[in-house]
Amino acid sequence: MSKQIGLVITICTAIISCNTAVQHNATRDDKLPIQGTWKLLTGTLIEKGDTTVTDYTKGKEFIKIINDTHFAFMTHDLNKGKDSTAEYVSGGGDYSLSDSSYTEHLVYCSDRQWEGNDFKFAVSIHNDTLVQQGVEKIDSLGVNRINIEKYVRLENR
Repeated sequence: MSKQIGLVITICTAIISCNTAVQHNATRDDKLPIQGTWKLLTGTLIEKGDTTVTDYTKGKEFIKIINDTHFAFMTHDLNKGKDSTAEYVSGGGDYSLSDSSYTEHLVYCSDRQWEGNDFKFAVSIHNDTLVQQGVEKIDSLGVNRINIEKYVRLENR
């Protein structure tokens, strides 16, 4: 009889374990496709009729990390700050996403004047490429420009 009880407990434990794994995988699969780590390839700024395109694959690197509630970004030069290209910028905060409408609320930024502002973007994801486009506007800084960024998803290393 005790062998049968032991067998029933073992079978129940196995069933519960399998069920938990299925639920965990379902949750993982339900992540928003925008979640992940993204490397910026190009950034295009259009301001007062002038267009500036920055290639983030040469001399500098920029990544954005997006989880289920927050985003963070970091950029730096690839010369370790040892010449005139020295640069480090970072920031982050929370965001909202509804269909293709993505809004960042910038809570932290190495350029503190940008903190506390919301930036609305249209986003599209095709395979491993994320494009976000919107207006960056901060009246107190005289910033009013279109920003178009093209990212590629980084795979886990």
